Amino acid sequence: MTANPPDVTGYDPDSRDAQPEGSLETLIARIEAEIRELQFPGFSLDDSLNLGLLLVELGKERGLPIAIDITKGEQVLFHVALPGATPDNGHWIRAKKRTAARYEVPSLLVGLRARLSGGRIEDNAWFDQALYAAHGGSFPLYVTGVGAVATVTVSGLPQLQDHDLVVEALRDILRSAGAE
Repeated sequence: MTANPPDVTGYDPDSRDAQPEGSLETLIARIEAEIRELQFPGFSLDDSLNLGLLLVELGKERGLPIAIDITKGEQVLFHVALPGATPDNGHWIRAKKRTAARYEVPSLLVGLRARLSGGRIEDNAWFDQALYAAHGGSFPLYVTGVGAVATVTVSGLPQLQDHDLVVEALRDILRSAGAE
């Protein structure tokens, strides 16, 4: 059960095998481009509901065992677990969204940037793994000219697939909003 077909030539953050040369840098550049691309003109409660429902629809169509969360500060705007999701997904959502909110970039990017320096952020004593997770699946919701105002998080798939599912939904929502 995957969100998207695996990119066999790209960087796999879950693999311990040797990675294709330049693939880490390419993935980081792709995510940085997604940040620039995926900006809302404003973000309302209706936008949150529409995004959450789209992720539910994608998850149900594909039979994905995921949990979905959209949070603004301390306020949960949307949260659901689809069939196959487990209580562990709730832990991962909390940890990934804390990371995305703290650094104001996708949780996957936090982990990848540390790897670019030759290590893992989890190896730093100051990175509390009980609270944070630098794994893919949480993406800040950016408002143009404002910055990050909330987070959308998916948990249940390999981390790159969690990230890609969120990006797919954000693109669809923003494309739909632009068409109205």
